[in-house]
Amino acid sequence: MLRLTWVQPEDLLGHELRQAAQDGREPSAIAARWRVAGGAEAPERAGASPQPPTRYLRLLAEDLLDELADLPSKLADQEPTDLARIKSLCPNWPSPQATSPHLPPRPARLQAAWLGRAVGCLLGKPVEKLPLDGIRQLARATGNWPLNAYFTARGVPAELLAAHPWNRRSAPTSLAENIDGMPEDDDLNYPLLNLLLLQRHGKDFTTADVAKLWLDELPAGRTFTAERIAYRNLLTGLEPPRTARHRNPFREWIGALIRADVHGWTNPGNPAAAAEQAHRDATLTHTANGVYAAMFTAATIATATTGTHDIHTCLRTGLTVVPPNSRLAKAIRHALQLARKHRYFDTVVDELHATYSPTHHWVHAIPNTALIAAALTHADGDFTGSICRAVSGGWDTDSNGATVGSIAALLSDTALPDRWTTPLKNRLATSVGDFNGIGFDTLARLTHQETARP
Repeated sequence: MLRLTWVQPEDLLGHELRQAAQDGREPSAIAARWRVAGGAEAPERAGASPQPPTRYLRLLAEDLLDELADLPSKLADQEPTDLARIKSLCPNWPSPQATSPHLPPRPARLQAAWLGRAVGCLLGKPVEKLPLDGIRQLARATGNWPLNAYFTARGVPAELLAAHPWNRRSAPTSLAENIDGMPEDDDLNYPLLNLLLLQRHGKDFTTADVAKLWLDELPAGRTFTAERIAYRNLLTGLEPPRTARHRNPFREWIGALIRADVHGWTNPGNPAAAAEQAHRDATLTHTANGVYAAMFTAATIATATTGTHDIHTCLRTGLTVVPPNSRLAKAIRHALQLARKHRYFDTVVDELHATYSPTHHWVHAIPNTALIAAALTHADGDFTGSICRAVSGGWDTDSNGATVGSIAALLSDTALPDRWTTPLKNRLATSVGDFNGIGFDTLARLTHQETARP
């Protein structure tokens, strides 16, 4: 039996009920109808429930998804998705005219960013989906806590692995003893797609250009959560931005954030332009805080790419493109406060989890973006310290490690440590375009070309 993940209506409904409660709608009456009919909660960590429902429950789920979409939100005015309205709410939106011109970063800096993204992703891959306590136990079992190196299975007791098994798909290629180049991951696939996007359409691309590129170059099976829903919506004839809204409970999850790096890398010193590019990309699949997370990341990276600012300035700049009363802005400010207050990062993580884990899925953009900001702040932008804090904080470990790695690598005045980069062998696996087996040095050169292009 094929139970395709992230698209089953009966699973989407549970996620949409949670999303509705978070974004200011009142879903309790619809939730009660679903429960009375025998509907189940959404899977906590898996992408699909193990068994299909009755035909009646599936049809009911589809109807209730549409009813939820029609409910009014009390947060709509302070959390818009339209770019003009976002800008109107951001009093410190960066002005392109006031931004000092910057030469494109040297290819070596861009190579560090690509490598940093890959290293951070690889560090987080074997523990993706694991609970926080499981991550800590696995690292402690091998003397790797506080986290300071790739995870290893050597020396881990069998009973601990039975309780907290490595990520099934990632473990064969992402533990210290078996890394042989950078394996495929969506956290690298999307930057590759956006490099293709700029090569074909330039920086004035449209959201429709993004959609067409995906249909041409991105295998549907390599998409997840919001991206899979939007892909399905495209195939049924829906146009952006409705692709992001129609029966898509994942529209504020992390998927748009992990696509933002290239928009920052190619706009050094111009966070406004980076944020606007990220917005056009993100609105294919995401709304509101899911879009803001991508804009925040792109603006932060655009500032870091100049090599002239510390991490704290970069993060403050990122916040200028996020509506200040949005849930994401509040979460980032909370995370920055915790990172400045506490000496031990475990305390920061515990407080973040106490705040967000009871209400948010582990892939949601709000807690993950908060963790990214906290890790970078607490480590003062140091590369190893930043990626290890991000991954040790749990939730979407590979995505958080990737974004933090990209940003921290841009801030480093020296080459990234060989112990992190040598196992990658300057080789990236992917199913996107003709990039399979490409070197990070080549990717840096191609990115530099797009950065220099008007």
